[in-house]
Amino acid sequence: MSLPAATEFTRRGVADHRRALAGWCVGAVAYIAMIAAIFPSLAGSGSLDKLVQNYPDVLKSLFGISGSGSLSSGAGFLDAELFSFMLPLIVLVLAIGSGARTFAGDEDAGRLELVLAYPVRRRAAVLAKGVAVGAEIMAVCLCSGIALALSNPVFDLGLSAAHVAASVAGLALLGLLFGWCALGVGAGTGNRGLAIALPAALAAAGYLVSGLHSLAGWLDPFRFLSAFWWLGTAPLQNGIRGSGGLVVAIVALAALLGGALLVERRDLKVP
Repeated sequence: MSLPAATEFTRRGVADHRRALAGWCVGAVAYIAMIAAIFPSLAGSGSLDKLVQNYPDVLKSLFGISGSGSLSSGAGFLDAELFSFMLPLIVLVLAIGSGARTFAGDEDAGRLELVLAYPVRRRAAVLAKGVAVGAEIMAVCLCSGIALALSNPVFDLGLSAAHVAASVAGLALLGLLFGWCALGVGAGTGNRGLAIALPAALAAAGYLVSGLHSLAGWLDPFRFLSAFWWLGTAPLQNGIRGSGGLVVAIVALAALLGGALLVERRDLKVP
């Protein structure tokens, strides 16, 4: 597959979903701005400190709250309100949906055979579509990072620029891992339902293991299977683990390459 053909595959993959992508970006930015705007009214009240003291250990662990006063800082507040659940959820829903749609979805709809009628290798088409999925994920994560950077001085959040960048990078790595997993499963099996269900189940299990392994001893050996654990919790306060980010990136790439290899070994479905 020539470079111009691969570029066209990627360009069309993004252009075909540009309106939906714009909606995801606007939604993420609006949500971040809304949460950031709430912080100044709560920061000096002392109610957050009392609230944290009454949290059960399970809830503190899931939200990445490590200290009794962590919510009184902008970084702690946004870690709990954004990065503990909602922002990863937004990115993962986008990534898994896009990854499942871009190959298995096209195959189910009967559009894939037209694309592959051109003189291109199947594996090259999967890789080009993987770049398109990655571009969508990066767009949402970049908009989220810009929203955080702009909100920082406006609402006096006291965020570290380095930790904002690390937090956005961690979001992008999570999206690439599960988005490319969805694409790889869809390319390897042709089953869109499985391409959505398997990455979603892995993400949910990984989230719970990362949050609860320190409280439930029997979960501790499974923490190495969680991308959330590898990246670490409370990224606006602590950044992300560099070695963990490398592990997640390698596994994400392996999922995409696996799908590219498996697609060569099966017959495509014809509706």
